[in-house]
Amino acid sequence: MITLFHSPRSRSTRIVALLKELDALDAVRIEVVTIPRMDGSGGRDPRNPHPDGKVPLLDHDGVLVWESSAIIQHLAELFPASGLGIPVGDPQRGPYLSWLAWYAGVVEPVLTLKALGLEHPALGRTFRTEAEVVARLANAVSDRPFLLGDRFTAADLLLHSPYAWFGKPGLPEIDAWVDRCMDRPGARFAADFDARHAAI
Repeated sequence: MITLFHSPRSRSTRIVALLKELDALDAVRIEVVTIPRMDGSGGRDPRNPHPDGKVPLLDHDGVLVWESSAIIQHLAELFPASGLGIPVGDPQRGPYLSWLAWYAGVVEPVLTLKALGLEHPALGRTFRTEAEVVARLANAVSDRPFLLGDRFTAADLLLHSPYAWFGKPGLPEIDAWVDRCMDRPGARFAADFDARHAAI
């Protein structure tokens, strides 16, 4: 059995979108749980086995997978028929994995630090700056619809998600890419799912 522990309007919303894109909603049970929110609302849910009480968390036959990048890679490889992942041996496998890792190691820290209003030269040298993040994304989608070309992949689903949440950066190339990603069946399904479960 596969269970996704999800809290509406959180980082796990992108995993709900992924399940729709993978056509895996019948294969993965979504357990809606509460989490402690930044505004002080919510709380840790005893049903959620995540060691930090956070989401997303995937329980695959008793094996826990945490962190969005890992869950996305795991699910895309578990349901390969969707074409959202890039298999071993494909020339685009390296760039695909790099985008997933870059999100976790660079994009999320940079955007979180920006949201908190924290700046320091050492942070910029370690993680890069927001301007560098935006420039790399803009360059990647300046002459193609998605990060790896004409094909929407799980990397697009992950990388566009903070802009779907915090708002688009105002660069035409990135804004159009975010719009394309938000117009996908998965994004629409996840928004509807969260609206229906928002009271949890």
